[in-house]
Amino acid sequence: MDSALVIGGTRFIGRHLVVDLLDHEYDVTIFNRGTRENPFADDDRVDHVEGDRTNDTALEAAATTVDPDAVFDCVAYHPKDVRAATRLFADCEAYVYVSSGAAYGHEEIPKREGETPLHSCTTEQATDDSAESYGNRKAEGDRAVFAAADDGVRAMAVRPPIVYGPHDYTERLDWWIDRVNRFDRVVVPGDGTNVWHRVYVEDVASALRIVAERGTAGEAYNVGDRRLVTLEEMVALIGETLATEVEIVHAGPRELAAGDIDLEDYPLYRAYPHVLSTAKLAALGWESTPLEEAMARAVDDHLESDRDGDGNGPDREAEERVLRVLETL
Repeated sequence: MDSALVIGGTRFIGRHLVVDLLDHEYDVTIFNRGTRENPFADDDRVDHVEGDRTNDTALEAAATTVDPDAVFDCVAYHPKDVRAATRLFADCEAYVYVSSGAAYGHEEIPKREGETPLHSCTTEQATDDSAESYGNRKAEGDRAVFAAADDGVRAMAVRPPIVYGPHDYTERLDWWIDRVNRFDRVVVPGDGTNVWHRVYVEDVASALRIVAERGTAGEAYNVGDRRLVTLEEMVALIGETLATEVEIVHAGPRELAAGDIDLEDYPLYRAYPHVLSTAKLAALGWESTPLEEAMARAVDDHLESDRDGDGNGPDREAEERVLRVLETL
């Protein structure tokens, strides 16, 4: 494969995917509405076709104009988007859909492709835009990929969990980096041992390309850091990366109540472990970035940005009330 069309391509996962494809000598075209700043505007290696991916006519025009070998769908948020894309790009060598670990409908450790059941999706959920239906819609998108493969399309899906790294607009990890960078004492909800699988964004990008090149039609592939850490270990790693001393203070529901805080108010907290098996992807030759290196890049990018994650978690004043209560115990 020599040419690629990235649907999206300017914000986060798609942005890193474009870089990865360029590094592997692909001719790259991005297709999006042009409503966000294009980081590749001055790069003559990247063409830009403007259009709304939810408009089938615009997407068909892009398919005719570009005629790519591989299509990477980074912004398919509804099942109908996947069905349209797999139909319009049926003759391409590969169509890769960015799904999500949220597509899994059962709590298992680890969640495995083809074994752990996916969420169901009602007609109403398929057209919904709420966060509550996100996993349902992603699961139905996966089923659209499987159906396309049954019809002869080389379509595949990649399922990442929480993605972090440079240009992360969600700012979930930024909230924690900001806490560790500004305060000596950092409140960690619960006992700090909860696990929510995460994945470095550049590793998602390489996974998408590798699946396009080596994956099997009709298959889904989990992607995630090969080394998992608890929330407390993550905070400690941020401290080490920043070369700063950090005192981790655990607070359970009773203590957090002093600040009118719930455990779930903290970003990257999840009561039940969310762990994805990545063995299937690794069998294709994919490797993940060492965790210390990935965190160092994420922290450096945070320090160079204006992101602080504000609004993603409890405010510091509320946490100070919790800390004062803990000091009296």
